[in-house]
Amino acid sequence: MASAEIDVKYVAHLARLALTPEEEKKLSAQLGNILGYIEKLRELDVSSVEPTAHATPMVNVTRADEIRPSLPHEEALRNAPKQAGGLFVVPKIVE
Repeated sequence: MASAEIDVKYVAHLARLALTPEEEKKLSAQLGNILGYIEKLRELDVSSVEPTAHATPMVNVTRADEIRPSLPHEEALRNAPKQAGGLFVVPKIVE
């Protein structure tokens, strides 16, 4: 796609940008270069390349779940301003 085929004003409108004529000209050239590079990439044979979500492998770095001692129930409720039935009582926020 040639840069002349790009409707820069439409793209700027979609991006909520107000461009000067000089910026439109510059953006038109830049978008043309980007689209030219994409056309060049389409020439590559990627049929044997597995699709990925990330360029590098991602590993979850969270710790393993294990049962550990926690606060006793009474101690957790000790400083609660209000409690009822062994639970915290909080103000109603939804009407």
